[in-house]
Amino acid sequence: MVGDYNLPNLILPEQPEPVVGKWSQMRRTFLKEQHRVQYYNLLTKGILTRHLSEVQQRASELEETLVREMAAREGLTEQMKADDMMNWVRLMNNIRNSVQEIVKAQVIYV
Repeated sequence: MVGDYNLPNLILPEQPEPVVGKWSQMRRTFLKEQHRVQYYNLLTKGILTRHLSEVQQRASELEETLVREMAAREGLTEQMKADDMMNWVRLMNNIRNSVQEIVKAQVIYV
C-alpha cells in the first residue's frame, strides 16, 4: 500500500553474473534491436543471463571446431607457419572470417 494505491512488489529473480563475451554481446544486441518481445520475456523471467551464457558457450565451441577443421582441410600446419608465415596468416585470417560468418548465421541471428 502506497497511500491509497496497491502497488505490486516487482522484483527480478537473482541472476548469476553475466558471461560477457563477443558472442553473447552480439546476441543481446540482436535480441534488443530485432526481437524486443523475446528479449524482454527472457529478461523478466530471469533467464536472459543463462541464455546468453549458453549462446556464448555454443558459439565459442562451434568457432573452435570449425577453425580446426577448415585449417586441416586447407593444409595449414606448423611447418607451413614456420616456412611461409605471411601466407599462413593470410589463410588463417580468411578461415577465421568465414567461420565467424557461419557462427553468426547459425547461432547468433536465429
